[in-house]
Amino acid sequence: MRRTAVLGSAGTLIAGTLVAGAIAAPAANADSRHLRDAESIGVAVAAARAAQTGIDWQDCPADWGLEKPIQCGWVTVPVDYAKPNGKKIKIAVDRINATGTPAERQGALLYNPGGPGGSGLRFPRRVTTKNKIWANAAKAYDFVGFDPRGVGHSAPISCVDPTEFVKGPKADPVPDSEADKRAQRKLAAEYAKGCAEKSGDMLPFMTTPNTARDLDVVRAALGEKKLNFVGVSYGTYLGAVYGTLFPTHVRRMVLDSVVNPSTRNIWYEANLGQDIAFEGRLTDWMTWVAQNDATYHLGDTLAEVRQQWTILRADAKKAPLGGKVGPSELIGFFQNAPYYDSMWAPVAEAWSAYAAGDPQPLIDNAAADLTDTAGNIASENSNAVYTAVECADAPWPTSWKKWDRDNSRLHEQYPFMTWSNAWMNLPCATWSGPSARPTVVKTNKGLPPVLITQSERDAATPYEGAVELHKRFKGSRLITEKDAGSHGITNLVNPCLNPKVEAYLLTGELDATDQTCAPHAAPQP
Repeated sequence: MRRTAVLGSAGTLIAGTLVAGAIAAPAANADSRHLRDAESIGVAVAAARAAQTGIDWQDCPADWGLEKPIQCGWVTVPVDYAKPNGKKIKIAVDRINATGTPAERQGALLYNPGGPGGSGLRFPRRVTTKNKIWANAAKAYDFVGFDPRGVGHSAPISCVDPTEFVKGPKADPVPDSEADKRAQRKLAAEYAKGCAEKSGDMLPFMTTPNTARDLDVVRAALGEKKLNFVGVSYGTYLGAVYGTLFPTHVRRMVLDSVVNPSTRNIWYEANLGQDIAFEGRLTDWMTWVAQNDATYHLGDTLAEVRQQWTILRADAKKAPLGGKVGPSELIGFFQNAPYYDSMWAPVAEAWSAYAAGDPQPLIDNAAADLTDTAGNIASENSNAVYTAVECADAPWPTSWKKWDRDNSRLHEQYPFMTWSNAWMNLPCATWSGPSARPTVVKTNKGLPPVLITQSERDAATPYEGAVELHKRFKGSRLITEKDAGSHGITNLVNPCLNPKVEAYLLTGELDATDQTCAPHAAPQP
């Protein structure tokens, strides 16, 4: 899971028109089965309308950063699927047509990059930028991206002023006292209150099941009888929920870097699990930095490199770098390395420059750019959606004693991300919107085989999640990238993995058994 920056834009919340055959809202005391039945009817109604309306494809707005021949459009969906004739929002979509012959074309391939809060609109750019990994799939499929509800151009939600959201330096997330904890709790409660004040009408409906329903309406608007889908990170949970709710609507589904879909894991336990996994992957990276001491000069043992991190963190706490970068901002930048192997060298380079007496690269990378209005709107929006979805998807502990106990215990062994992660999620403890019960992800009748890919040491979505989803989706196949830990592996060059993903998308065929691939090429200093 990762909050991915998206382009900010004013979205539209429009009132729906009452028509004949309107579905009555369930009574306030209706049970959850009644609500689910109403939502099932509602999504069928919305999908039928979308299929009839289609999508009016046009050149994309200039400020969306999507070059021709990518086209953009809108799909109208209900805010509340139990009331399909009530308020509506518009979902932003884009596409690039399949590059192959008409005989090669197999339909549309939709993509979600994760988050919650990530935009998929850049997916068609894998064609315009000539991404070789996806070239053969692009012959067979229109590549279709979308902004999920609340994200980017799709009725974006907000919780705080974007400039205030990104401004630093923020308080050190590791508390030195009970007073520090009280201050962070106050900030989290204020953030939750801000979400309710600025986006309260949307909060009850910012759930993964509703985004899955939106996905089905988009499928229908595209004229597709069945969905072809690639989901990465949180996108795997979206795909898992979609596959559970709409098993007969799935044609091909690739789920890469998997959120553990167990109802016990969504979402409080998932974040605790991340804390442990990030510490392990941070160790992998710091070991690599030590092995390349001739380049980075940060120490030739893991212990020495860790000590350099301790020194850097202490320096930034004592006097924020450039007046902007304290420990919180450092964590925000350094966590890129445990996420993505492609960031190992860039983060190490900036760190090395600091150790050599030049703090500017660290400041440039870790500090907020207050002049980047669009980027800051996107960052705030992304975090708002992340919070809204995770708070609405499942119940969260409301007892501060539990939060304090769990995170204090974890911090002792896994200090890199624990408190930072805790404060980011703490608004859910005082969330004003309702929290649903997580979807029980399982194989319902009609679900075809699903392809699951996962690196063994992924920090953001630990490996156990892929194993759990593999058990729940019968007939699925799991490809493990052994001795690797980058997040989101289907877009990395791996001669073992790439052909298997491509073959599944093009033919639907999977290996007879689960497969293990050697890691992609190691980062070079």
